Amino acid sequence: MKKLINATENVLAESLDGFAAAHADIVTLGDERKFAQRRTLKKGKPALISGGGSGHEPLHAGFVGHGMLDAACPGQVFTSPTPDQMLAAAQAVDTGGGALFIVKNYEGDVMNFAMASEMAADMGIGTVATVITDDDVAVEKSTYSIGRRGVAGTMIVERLVGAAAEQGRDLAGLEAYGKLVNGRTRSMGVALSSCTVPAAGKPTFTLAEDEMEMGVGIHGEPGRRRVKLASADAIAEEMLGAILGDLAPKAGKQVLLLINGFGGTPAMELYLMCNSAQRILAGHKLLAARCLVGSYVTSLEMAGCSITVSVVEDDDIALWDSPVHTAALRWGM
Repeated sequence: MKKLINATENVLAESLDGFAAAHADIVTLGDERKFAQRRTLKKGKPALISGGGSGHEPLHAGFVGHGMLDAACPGQVFTSPTPDQMLAAAQAVDTGGGALFIVKNYEGDVMNFAMASEMAADMGIGTVATVITDDDVAVEKSTYSIGRRGVAGTMIVERLVGAAAEQGRDLAGLEAYGKLVNGRTRSMGVALSSCTVPAAGKPTFTLAEDEMEMGVGIHGEPGRRRVKLASADAIAEEMLGAILGDLAPKAGKQVLLLINGFGGTPAMELYLMCNSAQRILAGHKLLAARCLVGSYVTSLEMAGCSITVSVVEDDDIALWDSPVHTAALRWGM
């Protein structure tokens, strides 16, 4: 294992300290590094809180700031944060509008956020609502989740709901909107290599030089099948075939297109995949009204990418385009 670390047990703490120092104008860390929070809170705005295992950076801490999250709770690598982290975050960032938990559909995350919600209610800490993301079309179940996994589409939910919150939508409205966005968002990934969890010290799985894992999860979970390496066009065709077959958008619809790198894929290859995806969408008479390319929901150093398609209307595009200022995503301000 070759990694830029000092000791495996300190990876998360030292990384969080570096993150907070690099983006001190945007975020600050809570006590005992239980969460990263937005430095400047907006009075009365419902607080958006997410989190999950580390190793997917910039998800979620990289999306804390204006137009997205108010707090993010980091667990150990590929491990859910604990309910006390989520409760502490809710206490720190609730300014009177209640809190919305945005939770990827993994068993530990769902269970711990539900426990935090119950604890908040018992302590009289505002109203807490929850949106669960489950955009992965690759498999219905995995060793990590009950039902579909929450993957890169989570970022689209966080962005659109975060923008709606900035514009004054109340907690109930944000919860409903988050569920709506999740319901019309689908993703699928492909891995060209494995990743290595620092504490494990060896790759999560092994691929031959001419193999890829079609439908891989962001923790390295198995996908639909292991196949021979194919061209970018063929890979995009299979992933978008699964996405569009499940989503079934009507011809003429507008979509957001996210080409997301898993951490070990050069930008050149991601843009090449974007070119393939754009052409395939056009063939289905779908317009990619907005396209985002980059490594936003990663799996440590895994090579590969995911494609996310979210059906949108003009109002959603306006929200997407509204000002956002986070460590990983910023425009308009």
